[in-house]
Amino acid sequence: MEDLRYPVGKFHRKESISAAERNAMIEGVAQTPAKLRAAVKGLSAAQLATPYRRGWTVTQLVHHIADSHANAYMRFKLALTENEPTIKTYDERNGGAGR
Repeated sequence: MEDLRYPVGKFHRKESISAAERNAMIEGVAQTPAKLRAAVKGLSAAQLATPYRRGWTVTQLVHHIADSHANAYMRFKLALTENEPTIKTYDERNGGAGR
């Protein structure tokens, strides 16, 4: 891995996606909670406390994923339902809205 900031590779945006590709992406998001539960099931307390790449622990990462997705859901919902939506700040390092 050349750059640890991109463990699955750097994002490359496609010009367009098909309905089948979009549905596959939605299904992937829907399957994420179950896959995450399966990935950490049976880990010991010590394993859950292990830092990932000299940073957050496994437990912190699991919680960050849930927090980040909940925050993204609310940001999209507000953007779609407000009369004059504004971009809400978000501090990715802490998994929450800007202070």
